[in-house]
Amino acid sequence: MKMLRKVCLTLLAGMFLAVPFASADETELVIDGSTTVGPISKAFAEYFMEENPGVNVTVSESGSGNGIKSLINGACDIGQASRWMKEGEFKAAVENGVFPVAHVVGLDGLAPVVHPANPVGNLTLDEIRDIYAGEIRNWNEVGGPNMGIVKVSRDTNSGTYGVWQDVVMRGKDISADAEYVGSNGAIRARVQNTRGAIGYVGLGFVDRTVKGVSVEGIEPTPVNTATGRYPIARPLYMFTNGYPELGSALHRFVTIHMTPVGQSLVESIGFVPQTQY
Repeated sequence: MKMLRKVCLTLLAGMFLAVPFASADETELVIDGSTTVGPISKAFAEYFMEENPGVNVTVSESGSGNGIKSLINGACDIGQASRWMKEGEFKAAVENGVFPVAHVVGLDGLAPVVHPANPVGNLTLDEIRDIYAGEIRNWNEVGGPNMGIVKVSRDTNSGTYGVWQDVVMRGKDISADAEYVGSNGAIRARVQNTRGAIGYVGLGFVDRTVKGVSVEGIEPTPVNTATGRYPIARPLYMFTNGYPELGSALHRFVTIHMTPVGQSLVESIGFVPQTQY
């Protein structure tokens, strides 16, 4: 978590360095990318269009990788991502005349989720890794019932998948029998209807239809994420091409998270606003 704080503060400070200014159509803003950041963008869009009736904001959720590609190709004004840009993406952006600037709109924890009837309430990072690697195949191996484990993962283009690989899998591959789905909502739907399933979602997608599993004895909650106690956490980004022209519609939009209204919206969705760092 200390690393996340340092990254966030560095990025916020770096916004004001000598970076090219981005300009956008003042009547339309196009956003694409992460399904995790999507609910934040949609909440911001609804608020922003009420405050700025002359500007239309459209939000698509094609995954972090696709959102970054859209930004690089000039197909969107904001590429929303639940992970940092990869080295190859930065290279492609610069080669295409795009200068990515990151706006950290909040923090998120990745919560392992199981069916509400599953009695397992806590797992270690090693146990979760071994479950997804196929080395633990039955819930009775981790204190649960005699029931096979159904592993559900995000698709490989997802930023959530990338964070899971880095923090949880730590060099091990997810086993070939895992199921892959395209969104946090799809994981939640599969888990809530499958007694033996386990998946992982952003905090904003944990509700009463699934059970969030503690990791190393720490519950996946916004408070535990904000204080650095919860071990699977990441910043949430909106990337623009250059720092937006001050006062422009794009600038006003990507700074909503710095306002009391924006911070309240982030928190109401279940994520961690910057005020809780």
